[in-house]
Amino acid sequence: MQTLLNTFNRAWAAFIFFTRLPLWRIHQPPTEAYQSVVEWWPLVGWLTASATAATLFFGSMILPYAVAVGLAIVVRILLTGALHEDGLADFCDGFGGGGNDRERILAIMKDSHIGTYGVLALVLYVLLLFACLHSMQPVHGALAILAFDPYAKMLSAQAVRMLPYARNEQTAKAHVVYRKYGLAAGIGLAVQGLLPLGLFLWFMGETVNWTTLILVPALVMYLLYLFIHRRLGGYTGDCCGALFLIIELSAYLALASMLGA
Repeated sequence: MQTLLNTFNRAWAAFIFFTRLPLWRIHQPPTEAYQSVVEWWPLVGWLTASATAATLFFGSMILPYAVAVGLAIVVRILLTGALHEDGLADFCDGFGGGGNDRERILAIMKDSHIGTYGVLALVLYVLLLFACLHSMQPVHGALAILAFDPYAKMLSAQAVRMLPYARNEQTAKAHVVYRKYGLAAGIGLAVQGLLPLGLFLWFMGETVNWTTLILVPALVMYLLYLFIHRRLGGYTGDCCGALFLIIELSAYLALASMLGA
């Protein structure tokens, strides 16, 4: 019974941590549960992706498709409180302006002000995401969202396993240090991330190259891991947010190239 309660608290903490839904008013998990939120990150993606995909698909029935795509992006940003977008901006500011100085990179990423690199990264990201989704039929775009959101979060979560945390709990922006997860949590992550992707690939059939859609995001994740490891020697929460958005975008770009061919 205690194991089941601990699992519930960790999953509930993930939904509180990665969304702006007032779930803490219903139940507030113990502090240590927040150390495991990454293990349930793709599951949170099931929720954010469902809301985003529903906005895109049903919105396209009553609004111009471009407006529906824009609203879908806005819905996810509102649901997450732009948590991942903030990470992307800080990541690009830090690595763009910090050179090879590890401490300067960390200091810039912790600074609440946004710089040129961060602004450019956010503008380019939103433009590319919008263009990818707009290039697809509504049903394909909605299904892609449902598949790629959890899959990208599953891949991004590997940073916690592969790298040490670059700060400590006192200097962390969210005052949370994610624990390194074990085999059981890794299997759970795989189920959360791969199940929606598998269903999407089954539905799309021969329309897409499933190997490419699996391997391209994985390769992007590995290249980013090498970059972060070489420049920083560890990960931060901002790195995780940036990893997610970049990896997910690579999947959309790969799919858009197939459907547009």
